Amino acid sequence: GCGGEGHSPAARRSPEGEGSRDPTQASVSNGGDAEGGRELVELKVIWNKNKYDVKFCLDSTGAELKQKIHSLTGLPPAMQKVMFKGLLPEEKTLREIKVTNGAKIMVVGSTINDVLAVNTPKEAAQQEVKAEENKKEPLCRQKQHRKVLDKGKPDDVMPSVKGVQERLPTVPLSGMYNKSGGKVRLTFKLEQDQLWIGTKERTEKLPMGSIKNVVSEPIEGHEDYHMMAFQLGPTEASYYWVYWVPTQYVDAIKDTVLGKWQYF
Repeated sequence: GCGGEGHSPAARRSPEGEGSRDPTQASVSNGGDAEGGRELVELKVIWNKNKYDVKFCLDSTGAELKQKIHSLTGLPPAMQKVMFKGLLPEEKTLREIKVTNGAKIMVVGSTINDVLAVNTPKEAAQQEVKAEENKKEPLCRQKQHRKVLDKGKPDDVMPSVKGVQERLPTVPLSGMYNKSGGKVRLTFKLEQDQLWIGTKERTEKLPMGSIKNVVSEPIEGHEDYHMMAFQLGPTEASYYWVYWVPTQYVDAIKDTVLGKWQYF
């Protein structure tokens, strides 16, 4: 009886009696916003620059919300990446993950037609072969990374602390290189749920929900620093590489971008 924009009042007050009522309405009481005594929450669902205002049951699960998003967007649940403070767990209720009124739910995903238009089978097969080849040696020995790492450690890189996990500092992480060897800084705008990647030329403001994965690996010979990549699109070609990330912040960066619950 709960989930969706609310039922039609006419269905509840049908004068012809119980027999002619829509059977799906039979269990619904004439409550206001709390249908059948169950609490609703107002959400803003954002997908592909479209915004949908949705009333949904607090005790519904992430999987049920995906079904609702399917009815709004035509995006099959299997193709949806739903973000609320990290990836939305399907098995938990909205109440359990502390969704409140006015919460923004980011949805990432393409309809099947979009995917077929972009990704031909041949390309996908080539990417898989390339990915397999790349797995055989440590990342820091691969040619594309060597040309940055061979420049050596940046003079103004932030100091690292081995064997300690620290929370993100309140200042931007700076003094690191990107894959072209330019200086890069990372600023975590938690109140806006954004990661800002800044270079001398410009600052990219990325919603945390648009980052599909974060990978990292210690740098050989300098294990107190990591190389790290943020996956911004569907394939490995979309990785944004950052070199010389102090090791004490690696876990905090992953937790912040991907959502802590993924590590339990």
